Amino acid sequence: MAKPNYSFEKRQRELAKKKKKEEKAREKAERKANPGQGGEAPSDDAGDGEATETTSPETPGQATA
Repeated sequence: MAKPNYSFEKRQRELAKKKKKEEKAREKAERKANPGQGGEAPSDDAGDGEATETTSPETPGQATA
């Protein structure tokens, strides 16, 4: 059985981190250069397709049978 090459795996993780950091910095620079344009607005819904629970139109003091 071959021995795992941990230094290669570590280097790949480091490169992935560096790439992600550069991408975030690039996006931040774009947002700073173009305020109010592009970008995705954060969404409050979970995206699972389920409706959120709403309150009934009753007044708070009413009891239902």
